[in-house]
Amino acid sequence: MSENAYDKGRLNLPFVGHCTFGKQPACLDWDAIDADIAILGAPFDMGTQYRAGARFGPRGIREASTLFSFGHGGAYDFEDDVTYLPADKVRLVDIGDADIIHTDTNQSHDNIEFGVRKILDAKALPVVLGGDHSVHIPCIRAFADQEPVHIIHVDAHLDFVDERHGVRYGHGNPLRRASEMSHVTGFTQLGIRNVSSSNRSDYDAARAAGSDILSVRDVRKLGTDGVLARIPEGVRYYLTIDIDGFDPSIAPGTGTPSHGGFLYYEVLELMQGLAKKGDIVGMDLVEVAPDYDISGSTSFLAAQLLMNILGYVFHEKGLSS
Repeated sequence: MSENAYDKGRLNLPFVGHCTFGKQPACLDWDAIDADIAILGAPFDMGTQYRAGARFGPRGIREASTLFSFGHGGAYDFEDDVTYLPADKVRLVDIGDADIIHTDTNQSHDNIEFGVRKILDAKALPVVLGGDHSVHIPCIRAFADQEPVHIIHVDAHLDFVDERHGVRYGHGNPLRRASEMSHVTGFTQLGIRNVSSSNRSDYDAARAAGSDILSVRDVRKLGTDGVLARIPEGVRYYLTIDIDGFDPSIAPGTGTPSHGGFLYYEVLELMQGLAKKGDIVGMDLVEVAPDYDISGSTSFLAAQLLMNILGYVFHEKGLSS
């Protein structure tokens, strides 16, 4: 090895170095978060899905995200002629994972909520990598002392079960639990389809709580503009995205796959329109289970989607070039 090999600067290729989200800096002191965006892992699953394994989602998404790292100065999109997430304007840090206590849902959820609150205290945008969809409960609970939010939910399943077999805080309950929080003003639920864990009474309860429920076929009939027109204006949006909202042909790595799902650009264009419509103040992406996808495409999909959504959010804040 030549003596001056490092004098020219490291290439920092995607498969080299520590595996943080987008290869951006780590910040493990949660009292010293100084960034516009903070990534938190929530590697929790109860094993109650059809197939367990979403606890490995944060690692899979982080590893995939290194492909889309933007340390070179940003992410240029030739279709929009915009460089999103320029490193000199948007600061992103990865704060590691919430501590998960095996089999202890309540403590694990409390630890996730603590991490999200630390991000909010730092005035950063929280982005949480799940984990099963139960992690949405502590995520949205952390917003209790914030301004109200309208939840945008992308999923194959309604997740509005109240209680089943004594379980109230599982991956089938998160939107029902969110509906009980005074700072949640309503829901737009997109991609809901086929037979699932929710019954007719759950759908009735969701609509009574202010939910607009659209299937994949509804979204396709309405088109992007038609869907966006149904979403309330002048409110703050929180995104919760279950990867099984996508079709398993492009996202097989998940615990409860459901055919007939979204394709990539259908969701991406909705998210770009949403960022133009109002303020996206937090998000979680859940149910990636890498072991069921040897190609890794599900993790790449999750990472690419998050990178693009974050790009759109901060472009609308004037932080792009």
